[in-house]
Amino acid sequence: MAAPAASASAAFRRVYDTLKDELLRDPAFDFNDDAIRWLDGMLDYNVLGGNLNRGLAVIESYKLLKAGSEPSEEEVFLAYILGWGIEWVGLIAINDGLVLRSQISQIFRRYFFGKIYYVDLLDLFNEVEFKTTSGELLDQIITNEGRKDLNKYTVHIYRRIVEYKTAYYSFYLPVACALLLSGQSLDDYVQVKKILVEMGVYFQIQDDYLDCFGDPDVIDKIGTDIENFKCSWLFVQALQRADDKQKDVLFENYGKPDPACVAKVKALYKELALERVFSEYERESYEKLISDIEAQPSETVQAVLKSFLHRIYKRK
Repeated sequence: MAAPAASASAAFRRVYDTLKDELLRDPAFDFNDDAIRWLDGMLDYNVLGGNLNRGLAVIESYKLLKAGSEPSEEEVFLAYILGWGIEWVGLIAINDGLVLRSQISQIFRRYFFGKIYYVDLLDLFNEVEFKTTSGELLDQIITNEGRKDLNKYTVHIYRRIVEYKTAYYSFYLPVACALLLSGQSLDDYVQVKKILVEMGVYFQIQDDYLDCFGDPDVIDKIGTDIENFKCSWLFVQALQRADDKQKDVLFENYGKPDPACVAKVKALYKELALERVFSEYERESYEKLISDIEAQPSETVQAVLKSFLHRIYKRK
């Protein structure tokens, strides 16, 4: 299994080199040598910063949707380009972000102009961009408010942040790109969109749980949600279940970088049995998602959705 995955990743990476080279030589921009060097480094730093899973998901989903017929070399290449369109949004600074966003339009115009789904593709990226940036804004606003009053963190607010900030971009967008590329109308897949959004919410809740209870050696990072005042799933669940005395402990220690304060919050999470609460949530979410997926009329769409779900279920 590792070889095909490595091969797909390498092929995906080669398409990035092609796109970057085209952008650096684009006659629409009269770059001098200094600007070209800056743009070259900026692209690598921003676009290649992640694990590329979202972009690769477009290719995987597209091939599953084409089950029974082998996509042509050109079709696979276009799927790679859509995958890079998704990856082309890592924002470091305002102007870098604007440059990156404008480059998506340039790339799509070059490769997709004249395709029957061109307008739908642009509309899709505009929709997801709006939702994602709105989620980022809401997250920043709520975090600032939470520093003054942690009661601002509610289940409803958490759900809105996660749905807009994570679910549309990470889960719906790759599959929607694959559907458009395979000649489907997104209007026919409203229920699929809902399933993918729910999957994205589950993924972020799982991420919040691992931030606190995951093994740093396994998840390859040390969780900092508690220190950073994050409106996390664990916090809003604790706030719902805590008595007045437990709330005092939570409010006195949350958002402080002192390891002793972090330890007290984690101890309270354990006291409130949030590990069990998460386990029950995970089981119920999986069963509901599987039920909804198997209700879809298309077996190929079911395969795409199950491939996403099984990739994240019980993630460690």
